[in-house]
Amino acid sequence: MALINENYLKLQAGYLFPEIGRRVREFAEANPDKKVIRMGIGDVTQPLVPEVVKAFHQGVDDMANAETFKGYGPEQGYDFLREAIALNDYKNRGVDISADDIFVSDGSKCDTGNIQEVFGSGNKIAICDPVYPVYADTTVMSGKTGEIQPNGYFDGIIYMPCNEANSFIPELPTERPDLIFLCFPNNPTGTVASKEELTKWVNYARANKCVILYDAAYEAFITDDSIPHSIFEIEGAKEVALEFRSFSKTAGFTGTRCAFTVIPSELKAYDSEGKAHPVKPLWNRRHTTKFNGVSYPVQKAAAAIYTEEGKKQVKEVINYYLENARIMRESLKETGFAVFGGVNAPYVWVKTPDNMKSWDFFDKLLFEANVVGTPGSGFGPSGEGYFRFSAFADRDNVLEAMERVKNLK
Repeated sequence: MALINENYLKLQAGYLFPEIGRRVREFAEANPDKKVIRMGIGDVTQPLVPEVVKAFHQGVDDMANAETFKGYGPEQGYDFLREAIALNDYKNRGVDISADDIFVSDGSKCDTGNIQEVFGSGNKIAICDPVYPVYADTTVMSGKTGEIQPNGYFDGIIYMPCNEANSFIPELPTERPDLIFLCFPNNPTGTVASKEELTKWVNYARANKCVILYDAAYEAFITDDSIPHSIFEIEGAKEVALEFRSFSKTAGFTGTRCAFTVIPSELKAYDSEGKAHPVKPLWNRRHTTKFNGVSYPVQKAAAAIYTEEGKKQVKEVINYYLENARIMRESLKETGFAVFGGVNAPYVWVKTPDNMKSWDFFDKLLFEANVVGTPGSGFGPSGEGYFRFSAFADRDNVLEAMERVKNLK
């Protein structure tokens, strides 16, 4: 008799974004004359920049010649990309990260979901609420939780509520966790963490032998020089943290797939007898066993964003999305919404009117304005009563969507 992983049965509904897609698809099929403006799923709309496209073509051309053809590449990523990442994303910011600490992958979603495989099943996980759903769902799938409770929380997870009272920045947990998921700039709330705030978390992790799983997928949208782009800008962080980065939103690779995870040699976790072990070799073992590497042309394209022209072109696209966020933020404020985020991040987080439920507001927007966003409750119980708009949209659509929202009754 084949047995299923019964932890999957604990999950109460489908993954958030496919559920949004289902509702939008049914509405569109029933109303083919309606133009639906999608500002829910954080998918980009601007094309790959010319420098990236040129490198992509070069990578494909290399595959067409026997002299430059590439078969299996190194699972950790080609040196040309890892070294470019180490130099531009870290060393040029004063952070000593080596190319050997970098593992290229096909997406931060995969890495944030898979990272728990190298940590024991008895670990206690702390996550923010609201939160990117992958952190919570994969914790449940891995068997580290009990059943879901009436309040929407799973037994076995330490939830750190983020709300207006704490400016959507989590407070240190009163119950000690082993692994802590943090995401800044934050998805979904669009908030950022100061150096002082991150120092508090690093010190807490060092004092309690925790590991911080730091999601920095949106760091490229930080415009405030006082805000850290990496947790490794904090003294001592390499002893207690690893970091996820992505090219998806930075350079439009949502359909191309390329990301990386940084695991410093200094990071250690412990066995049941309290003996310390470096985490990097464990992830390397997992990575080389279950992953065959990102394709050569894609890595060539990713490396191109670090050229002088590539940096300039990518920055222009990032500024385009940040301007979208500014337009949305100001328009929604003028309309009367309480608005958060959208300054150093591509997400705008709004309070629903008249304490309306998040999914009710989703339906109202869809059916009356034909605009799609993301219900806050899909990110966790503390997201109820809030709504996320994504700035990854075409400018004309952003302007039209904001006008439609203004005209809502």
